[in-house]
Amino acid sequence: MSQPHRFFVEGEQQLGGTVSIGGADARKIVRVLRLRRGDTIEVVDSTTARFTAAIEEAAERVRVTLRERVATSPSDAPALRIDVAQAVPKSARMEFVVEKCTELGASAFLPFYCERSVARRAGSEKVERWRRLARTAAAQSGRSDVPSVSAPIAFDELLERFAQYRAVFFAWEMAPRVALRERLPAIVPRAGKALAVVGPEGGFTHDEAAAATERGAEVLWLGPRILRTDTAAMVLLAVIGAFAS
Repeated sequence: MSQPHRFFVEGEQQLGGTVSIGGADARKIVRVLRLRRGDTIEVVDSTTARFTAAIEEAAERVRVTLRERVATSPSDAPALRIDVAQAVPKSARMEFVVEKCTELGASAFLPFYCERSVARRAGSEKVERWRRLARTAAAQSGRSDVPSVSAPIAFDELLERFAQYRAVFFAWEMAPRVALRERLPAIVPRAGKALAVVGPEGGFTHDEAAAATERGAEVLWLGPRILRTDTAAMVLLAVIGAFAS
């Protein structure tokens, strides 16, 4: 039996309550999935509580009743939560990073600007689009949470946040050429929070790498091939996740 389609709603919900869903989610329910009164979806609230919900009205806004709470297992939540700090790339590549890294399990996104950043401005509309993509990707991949997406910050501010993590992994093409399979087993924590940091199209400068090392970051070489910045984010997240599992 196929799983019901999942949608995220704001606030803490209660069993038996009703929820109104609007915007793009409502259009997807009505126009794309063609669900109608009596059909079932899954709703996840801001506390990550999951409910099966019956559609009562399917129109411009979709009204549902929360019929049953879905039990979750402690194993559903990863022991190691990995945030992604991504230097904002040009064009729509940040959207690709948010979408694909959400599918891979990123807990949060910290976009930033550094010396060689090509893109220098991301207005509130662009940030909101990244957040919508994270929400959509989380629902599509069956997650019970949506990763947060911060407004872009400066590299110096990102450095200040390193202290919040048990480990910081800093991808740099000029790092010592040691394979990840040799470096990571000894430095990936089994639980807590870690940060994966990926630079811009032109890479990090030596001064930036030195500053990251001074703040405790592990500088990593991703291999002999030159990866695009959006590809590097996925590679780093996936490999760290593999060693943490």
